[in-house]
This record gives sequence, C-alpha cells and structure tokens, in this order.
Amino acid sequence: MRPELAQFAEEVRARVPDGTEILDAHAHLGSDEDGRSLDLPRLMHQLDEAGVGQACVFALHDPDRRPAYRVPNDRILDWAEQAGGRLIPFCRLDPSDAPIAEAERCLARGARGIKLHPRAQAFAFHDGVADAIFAVAAAARVPILIHAGRGMEPIADDLCAVALRHPDAPLVLAHGAVADLAVFATRLTDHPAAFFDTSVFGPLDLLELFARVPVERIVYGSDPPYGKPSLGLYVTVRCANAAGLDDTAMRALLGGTMRAVLDGDTPARPTPPRRSRTLATSGALARLHLHCAMAFAALGHGHRQSARDTLALAVAVCRDPQPESAAAVLERIRPVLETITAAFDTPGARVPADALYLAAALAATEVARESTHPPRAG
Repeated sequence: MRPELAQFAEEVRARVPDGTEILDAHAHLGSDEDGRSLDLPRLMHQLDEAGVGQACVFALHDPDRRPAYRVPNDRILDWAEQAGGRLIPFCRLDPSDAPIAEAERCLARGARGIKLHPRAQAFAFHDGVADAIFAVAAAARVPILIHAGRGMEPIADDLCAVALRHPDAPLVLAHGAVADLAVFATRLTDHPAAFFDTSVFGPLDLLELFARVPVERIVYGSDPPYGKPSLGLYVTVRCANAAGLDDTAMRALLGGTMRAVLDGDTPARPTPPRRSRTLATSGALARLHLHCAMAFAALGHGHRQSARDTLALAVAVCRDPQPESAAAVLERIRPVLETITAAFDTPGARVPADALYLAAALAATEVARESTHPPRAG
C-alpha cells in the first residue's frame, strides 16, 4: 500500500470491530457504454484490499443488454459462481424489455436481488411500470436496489408510492438517496424494509444520511468501478464514528443488516437517527474539505492545473499557526497533501487521487462530538 494511504487503512482497522463480516451492498461487473469497466480479478483484488468478505454485484449499462439484459445477467451469474460465494448476484432489469420473464429466469438461476436504474433505462415510477417488478421481488423475498444518485429528476414521491404499495419488497436506495434524500427519509419512515446504501461521493451527504435515517436502515456500499471498496469503507466508518455508533451497530451497518435483507429476515426495529442535523466543526477543516474536494473533482475531469492550484489552497490551510481544535487533523493531512503536491510537480508522475479523496473525507468527518446526538424532545 502506498505510504500516503497507510494511515487511512490503519484507521479503518482500528475502528472496525473484531469479527465484523463486511458485505458491500453495491458493486458492478462488466462494461458500460460510458467506457467504464471492471472485470472479476480486479473486483476481487479491490475487495481483498479493503477486507471486504462479500459483495452484491450487478451489470453495468452494458452495450450487450438487449434483449432484456439477458447476456449481462448471465455473465454476472457465471462470475458469481466462479467467485466461490464471495459475490452475491443481482439481475438488472429494463422495465420496457420483458422484465418479469427475465427476473423469473434469473431468480431461478440463483439471483438474490434485482437492480433498477431509472436514469440509464429512462423510466419513471408514476406510470406503474415498476409495480409488477416489486410484486416479483416481494414474492421471491429478494431486495430491489435502485439508483437514486446524481443525474436524476426528483423521483422520491412516485418511487415512495410504489414502495409503500409493496411493503413486502425490500428496497435499497443507492447512493444514499441523494437525488431526493429529505423526501425519501420522510416518506419512507414507516416502510418496514426501506434501506439506504452508503455509496455516496460526498461525506457531508453521508453525515446527513445518519441525521435523517435510522442506522438500522443504512448499509455499506461502494459502487465500483465508480467508487472503490476501500474508499467507501473509510468514509462510511468515519461517518459512523461521528454518529457515535457502538460495535453492535457498526457490525450491522457494515454487513449484518444487508445479510439479513438477503436472507429474508425481519429487519431490526429502527431507532431514532444517531446524529443531530446540525454539524459542528472548525472553519479550517471546512475550508480544507472544500479545497480537497474541488481539487479531486478537477483532477477527475482532467483539469490538472486547476487541481494543482486548488490543492495549494488546501496546503495553505494546513500552515495555520493557530489551528486550535483542528491541529491534530491538519497534522495528519499536511504530509498527505505534500506527497500529492510532489506528484503534481514531477513530470509523468501519477497523482494519487485516492489520497486526495481520503484527505477530503477526513476533514469533512472530523465533527465535534456534541453534535452527534439529536436534541432532546420538548
């Protein structure tokens, strides 16, 4: 492991309770029309690197998806067999292309869940196209995982209406449901089996998830190849720690809850959200998160010079002669940013983008302990 990443891996090892069986609820395999791809050996390497025992896997927006996602779904089922039980296959469906027949075919072959992507497949929930799919999931007692991240029109009202008509179909809202988090969190309060995975780019979104949703309804997910299990695990563990989770709740978050969903068990009773909706942190760390996140985004879009210039602002934050409560985190992050700066300034060197993301996550999630508990009623 690269030296600039070692401290983050060590922190995860220290915070994850001994004996935790980690299950990633959100991973892809295959190819996507956008050019992204992930093969079986690389995914297994990423899971091993993060200490993840199992992962739920499903197809990308595959160029070979017609008809009915049959070819990509068969690949997923075959790869899951090759992985010796470490991969839990879901079938991906297109509501406009024989979804019920394909769901039944895949479930008969061993699929353990269903994936829907309303943005990629360009469908909505107001016209009833998803009701039959939810009915199949309810009958088979398998979860439906639905893309609820960026690039979406507001979908919560219509999707919640479908989910509430089919309460026996477990629902997993991907990407922390950031497309409409407040509405989802409010309208699904009484749903017996509505869950939110943590495959969220922004740690502030994830902190808000812990403030709006019971921890018993949150499951770890990382979204490879768009995310990485190790990065997703770090930010999930950091946010869970900021929310004051004990070992029992941490084990459930990182695998136990999703395993119960897959096994068809009755979900644990939800408790009140663990965080206040008010964040308390230092101005220095807020600035540091902003500049690191902006540099990471610029680098991801190929704007190397802009990323380098923004990184310099983050380094400047770390030079604070009066850091007060931010001192320990600034001391941790400064050498990481110096390593990244050196890579920017070395011709032909690969910039460690992962380290930049982890620095941004660390700064965002170092919140004051007094903000981790909801205010008392009355």
